[in-house]
Amino acid sequence: MSILRRIPGLIVLAALLALPPAAVFAMGSDPAPAAAKPADPDFAEGRKAIDAKDFAAAIPLFQKVVARDDKNADAFNWLGYALRNQGDYDKAFIAYNRALELNPKHRGAHEYIGEAYLKTNQPDKAEEHLKRLSSLCTFGCAEYTELKNRIAAYRAAKPS
Repeated sequence: MSILRRIPGLIVLAALLALPPAAVFAMGSDPAPAAAKPADPDFAEGRKAIDAKDFAAAIPLFQKVVARDDKNADAFNWLGYALRNQGDYDKAFIAYNRALELNPKHRGAHEYIGEAYLKTNQPDKAEEHLKRLSSLCTFGCAEYTELKNRIAAYRAAKPS
């Protein structure tokens, strides 16, 4: 084969080798998702309130977020988290269940609803969410490990 026939292939190969590995990998990946929505300031403030353990302040912020965006599983999850930490388990369960309706694979919601079940003395229901996390986290994940440890501590403190 003459060298002239190889030049186009060599140019493509040289171009691919010059790209960073992530760019080469991305060429075979799914198309990029649509442009991200601008960050919701109430969501950001709600997260700050949670980080500061100011759950009373976080609740109305996440309530505003879900009122504007009733498909936001993350906001429902954080609303449930804040409600649970305020001791309002009934409303927390509603928020967590809504998050899981929107995204059945939401690992954070599975972990946190499991913790809420432990707080309300329903360890069998917590175990159901641990099993779900086990199937979602093929190689393990922080949510699975955290809920597993909380269930073990619950069982050690309250032997049957």
